[in-house]
Amino acid sequence: MKDFKAQTTKKSAPGSKGGLNQEIQARIGHQLRAMYDDVVKQGVPDRFADLIKRLDEPPQGGHVAASESERRD
Repeated sequence: MKDFKAQTTKKSAPGSKGGLNQEIQARIGHQLRAMYDDVVKQGVPDRFADLIKRLDEPPQGGHVAASESERRD
């Protein structure tokens, strides 16, 4: 089995600093926050809210129907 870390580790020249500078990290962070805010503003679609509500309700008839895979076994 090959060592994953050895494959992904990239050697840098002595004395050089790897990674992204603070300006690039800040820009990426700002863009990620903006994208996340847009997703949060969209809210939960009505069909998902209805599905969650149905799943939270107790089953009618006092029993839970077997799933397709349970019926075959």
